[in-house]
Amino acid sequence: MEPLERAAPMDPLQPDQPSPADPATSSSAQAGQATQAGQGAQPAQAGPDPGAGVILAPRPWVPLGVVALGLACLLLLPLWGGAVWLALAVGLFGLFLLLQSQLLRLQFTADALLVWNRQSLLRRFPYEAWLGWRLFWGPLPVLFYFREQRSIHLLPVLFDATTLRQQLHQHLSALP
Repeated sequence: MEPLERAAPMDPLQPDQPSPADPATSSSAQAGQATQAGQGAQPAQAGPDPGAGVILAPRPWVPLGVVALGLACLLLLPLWGGAVWLALAVGLFGLFLLLQSQLLRLQFTADALLVWNRQSLLRRFPYEAWLGWRLFWGPLPVLFYFREQRSIHLLPVLFDATTLRQQLHQHLSALP
């Protein structure tokens, strides 16, 4: 009689994969990977694969708009002495978003939305876990909202909004 295996805890960053920190499952997972490797399995990807799905092109318009808003805050300087600090905070946030627009990539595959940081996969959002999505401010989308069964996400639109909308309709057209 074989002993019962306990369920592997889920990794919070990748909900559909077991946690790598669990020693009880890591040895069996490594053994499974070794078995798969012997069967000619593909090695772990070193970055987004254009053949696996659509990768959204970066668009710097939202970050540049935030930087411009920070500069516009300087116009308040004659009325309010704290305008310099406000302009600095908003400008730095815009520069942070500009950096993120160059580092992050969204990829729509057949079964999930993948978030990449250069060559490493940050997060995987399976479509079956999505409850809804929305792009805010129609003609000029600046925020992307989507809800999963366990969490809510609100992201600035750092990517091509037209392609983002097309991919969302293609992969998630049944959602409200």
